[in-house]
Amino acid sequence: MEKLGSELIVDEIFTRLHAKAIGRFKCLSNFFRDELSNNNFEIMHSRRIISSLQKKLLSLKDNTIVVDNIVGGNLQADTSKTIISPSNVHPSYLRVLASFKGLLLICNERMFCELILWNPTTRRFKILADDYFDRNFERNAATGGMYFDNSNDLKVLHINRYRNVLNARVYSRHRESWRKINSLNVTNYASTYYSWSPGIYSGRSIYFMVSNYWFPPGERHMVVFDVVSETFSTIPFPEVLDLNPWQGHFLSIEMKLHVIVVGRSENLYADLFKFEDEAWVKVFSFNTPHVVDYLERRRRNNIIQDNKWLIISIWGDIFEVDLSNESFEYLQHVDDYTGPKGALFIETTMSPIV
Repeated sequence: MEKLGSELIVDEIFTRLHAKAIGRFKCLSNFFRDELSNNNFEIMHSRRIISSLQKKLLSLKDNTIVVDNIVGGNLQADTSKTIISPSNVHPSYLRVLASFKGLLLICNERMFCELILWNPTTRRFKILADDYFDRNFERNAATGGMYFDNSNDLKVLHINRYRNVLNARVYSRHRESWRKINSLNVTNYASTYYSWSPGIYSGRSIYFMVSNYWFPPGERHMVVFDVVSETFSTIPFPEVLDLNPWQGHFLSIEMKLHVIVVGRSENLYADLFKFEDEAWVKVFSFNTPHVVDYLERRRRNNIIQDNKWLIISIWGDIFEVDLSNESFEYLQHVDDYTGPKGALFIETTMSPIV
């Protein structure tokens, strides 16, 4: 009976606590240390925390890594703090590939895109090292995503392009090993003319934006990885004007996949669409989008700030839009938004190590 009461406390109280408080409570006893460190608790805790309006924004600056509080979708400027990168890698070599359940998948491009699985809250990390791609490396040619399989084993999807050949593999945290998967049906997007976005998880799938600025100009695709069947497919873009070029930017709001479409007809415009029932539904249009110049972009973060939203493309273009009352109310519930040099994450105790 005493054990049952302790388990109830763990399930109903501890899963609602902040990650740092959980770390302190692990010192209470061997029982709490074991219960608060197991995989089931970490998953339950992350599910409760993700519904909170409070998130964290990690930004990879030129020489530092900065973490800010995001409350109700708005950046709290007075909460900024600097943290140390995993394995003391210089921030200029790092690129974010995915964010999931409090973990970040980071690429160290100084070391042939060495992959690092990192929890910025607990500072724990694991280098997913082998020589699988060491001789097959192109800068800015890797992307990936994370998910749980049916047995709650954390999996890491890694996509890499080398000399117009696309490779995909999956890492198992439980087995601590890689295996190659079939990606032949998306090899049309393996050319160096294509750029792949970071992956975003939604509804048992990981989504990628694949864009080509060069030939044919303005070509864009959405590639979907089904985490159950481990197969790739494509979905259509939202129906927009035939503009060239235009860009899309994935984000997740209340666990639903969304995309911001930025394009130009007579003027620059930006619309938000939601993916629902296998179709794109327009939510609203943003006010007065404009291109952010080089000096301004170095002073800003890729999230809501002063009722403005920064949108960073996979090609490095940065746009800013003004938020109305409607759009701010909607976007304050954003739970995942990832760019190459920054990402939203939640504070969890999720461990990159078994």
